[in-house]
Amino acid sequence: MMWLAAMLAAGSSALLAETVSSGLRGPTPLNEEGPAPPMLPNKNTADREVRNYPEQPPVIPHTIDNYQIDLNSNKCLSCHARARIAESQAPMISITHFMDREGQFLAFVSPRRYFCTECHVPQNAANPPVGNDFVDIDSMLSREKPGSHR
Repeated sequence: MMWLAAMLAAGSSALLAETVSSGLRGPTPLNEEGPAPPMLPNKNTADREVRNYPEQPPVIPHTIDNYQIDLNSNKCLSCHARARIAESQAPMISITHFMDREGQFLAFVSPRRYFCTECHVPQNAANPPVGNDFVDIDSMLSREKPGSHR
């Protein structure tokens, strides 16, 4: 009799997957792959985005379409390298990118920090698919402390 219950459960889960929809997936049943949403254009501005928490990598405020970042070339360094910032007026990459695993400073970008888009990402104007109540560190610090008076 247990095999019958298992068969019924398997059949009902397939039926359930066909009828249940998710807010993020839209009307596409759970057992099907829906169409991908259209890609939104990236922001392309000189403005620097505010960081939301300590040690957050800065986001990329401009488009990086067709940038080559591989073992042989890093297009980001054509503006952000120490030798190019006066000409490009771009911010220099962090001094931490010139450190090895032992904290020793190197003359060039550390190999473990060479692939920029592992941490730094371009931004677009997408609306978040779900709401959140994230509060950045500056807002947290500026809130009234418990027991204090204004």
